[in-house]
Amino acid sequence: MNHYEVTFIIDPVLSGDEIKSTASTYESLLKDQGCTIVHVHQMGLKQLAYPISKKSSGVYYCIEFTSPNGVVITKLELSLRRDERIMRFLSIKLDKYGIKYNEDRRSGKISPYKKKEAKKRTFDTGAPVTPAAPIAPVAPVVKEEVAIVEEEIIAPVIVQEEE
Repeated sequence: MNHYEVTFIIDPVLSGDEIKSTASTYESLLKDQGCTIVHVHQMGLKQLAYPISKKSSGVYYCIEFTSPNGVVITKLELSLRRDERIMRFLSIKLDKYGIKYNEDRRSGKISPYKKKEAKKRTFDTGAPVTPAAPIAPVAPVVKEEVAIVEEEIIAPVIVQEEE
């Protein structure tokens, strides 16, 4: 069995019932072709990275399914291309890592939005708070520059005379 995933963007102008009927149309198409629907993820209304047909948002759906062969993909993509309610779509074949990732995401092991807990520091000791003493300005450090003049040292030359 091959695992596939199709993600499509539905036109946000449609009503809620029309959006759900559009998604269910493609679910029933897949079931009629002998596919098993593993998971349907409605991501909801999201901003688009760039305008598509003068629209800046769209309703995202992702359907994960298994199929005995890849023939269903051509039929699915053809119907997605012909449907005016669909703005964009992407169908991919999942490898073992993609299948594992989707399983972990559904089970809650992987969250798309990790919330970091802020460490709260409490300084309440019960003592009254007094304002801190003002910090005195520090005098600027003055560096003295010393010029070193090289002195010319003449070493005495010792000459030995021969006898």
